[in-house]
Amino acid sequence: MRMDFSKPPPWLSLLCVCCVLHAATCAESVDSMKQRKPFFERFRRLEEQFRRFQELSLARLQIISENFNASSTVDLRLEMLAEQFRNITATVSGLQAATNHNITSLKSWVKKLLKENKKIDLKMSTLEKVANQRGKQAWTEKKQQGEATSNLSSQVEEQRQQISALTAGKKRLHKAIDRMQEDIKEQHVQIARFQQQMKSALQNDALSVRPTSPDRDPPAAPPVQRAKVLNQSPSGEQRSPSGEQRSPAKEGSICNVKSMLHFPNSSTENYATFSKNLFTGLFEMTICSWVSTKSNYLGTILSYATEDNDNKLVLHGRNTSKQSSIHLVIGDPAYRELPVEPLLDGHWHHLCIIWSSFEGKYWYYIDRRLIAAGSKFQKGYEIPAGGILIVGQEQDKMGGEFDHTEAFVGNLAGFTIWSRALSPGEVSGIATGKALPGSRILTFNDISTLNGAIQHVNCTCLDHCY
Repeated sequence: MRMDFSKPPPWLSLLCVCCVLHAATCAESVDSMKQRKPFFERFRRLEEQFRRFQELSLARLQIISENFNASSTVDLRLEMLAEQFRNITATVSGLQAATNHNITSLKSWVKKLLKENKKIDLKMSTLEKVANQRGKQAWTEKKQQGEATSNLSSQVEEQRQQISALTAGKKRLHKAIDRMQEDIKEQHVQIARFQQQMKSALQNDALSVRPTSPDRDPPAAPPVQRAKVLNQSPSGEQRSPSGEQRSPAKEGSICNVKSMLHFPNSSTENYATFSKNLFTGLFEMTICSWVSTKSNYLGTILSYATEDNDNKLVLHGRNTSKQSSIHLVIGDPAYRELPVEPLLDGHWHHLCIIWSSFEGKYWYYIDRRLIAAGSKFQKGYEIPAGGILIVGQEQDKMGGEFDHTEAFVGNLAGFTIWSRALSPGEVSGIATGKALPGSRILTFNDISTLNGAIQHVNCTCLDHCY
C-alpha cells in the first residue's frame, strides 16, 4: 500500500493550530507576564525549544517520507529485475536446448567424419602400397633399360672402334699400295736404265778389237739399286717392306708438311695473305703448324680482322724482354694466355690450338702433349666470315697498320686450319706424320701474296724444310 506524503497529515495541522492558539494566549497574557518576568523568560526559552523541536520533527518526517518513496521505487525495480531474470532464464534455457541439439548433431557428424577418415586412411595406405610397387617396378625397368643402353653403347663403341680400325687399316693399305706402286715404278726406271747400260756395254764389246784374256772373267754387271721404303705404323714406329720393326720415326720422316714459309727478320713488310678467306662463320676451328724459331720470343703467327673488329682471331706475340706466353684472342677483348717457352729452342715443334663455341672450351697442344685447356671461353660465339687473314703480322686495322715488334721470325711448316675441333688422336697423327684429316679450309697452298723477304719453300718432308 502506498502512502502519499506530498500533503501534511491532519494531526500535524492540529498541532499547528494548537501552537497558534497557545501563541495567542501567550500574547494576551503579556501584560501579566511582565509582572512576573522570570517566569516568562523561562516560558520563552521553552517556546524556543519547542519551535526547534518542531523544525527537527518536520525535517525527520520529510526524511522518512523520502525513504518511504525510495523503498517503493526499489520494490518496483526488484519486480522489474525479477521479470528480466525470468526472461533471461527462459532465453538461457532455449539457448541450452539449442546448444545441446547442436552438440548432438556435431557428435553425429564427428562419428561420420571418423568413419570417412578411416576409409580415406585405408585408401591412402592401399595407394601407397601400389605406388611403392610401381616405383620398384619402374626402378627395375629403368635399371634394365640402363643396362641395355650401356650394353648397346658399348656395342656401338666397339663397332665404331672396329670401323675406325678398319678405316685406319684401309688407309694404311692404300698408303702401302701407293708406296709399292712408287717402288715398282722406280724399279722399272732402274731396270730400264740397267737394260740401256747393258746394251751400251754389249755394243762396246762388239766394237772393241781387244781380245779378252782367258784367265779374266768379264766384268760383272752393276747390281740393281733398290729403294728402301719405310712404312709407318699407327704407333709412330717405322717398318721395312719385309715387316721388320725399326726405331721410332725421326724428324725427317714426317712427310705431311707440303710447304714452309721462312720469315728472316722482324719487319712490317714480312707477311703473307691468302687467296681465299673464311666464306662462312666458324663455331669450331683447329689451327696446327710446325714452328721453328731461334729468337727469344714468338711473334704473331696469324691475325684475322674484319671491318668492325681487327682482333676476331689472333695468335698474338710480342718482342719483350722476357716472354713466357702468347695470347689466343677470339673476338676482342676475350683472350687466353698460352705458354710458349718449349718452342723457343730453335728446333721444330708441332703446335695445335683447338676451340669449340658449342662448349666454350679450348685445347693447346705442343708435340702431341696437352699443355693447356679451359672452358667458358666465348661460348656461343661465331667467328664471322668476310675478313682478311694474314700470317706473320698483327693487324691494327683490316689489312694493315703493322708493328715490327709483333712480327714473327722463324719458320712455319704444314700450316693448316680446319673448320672443326680435331680429336687428340688426330692431333697425334698429324704430329707423327700421318695424312691430314678432312674438313681443311686453309693451307699454305692457298697463299696469294708474299710480301717482303718471305721465302715459300716446297718441302714434302720436314727434314727438307730449311
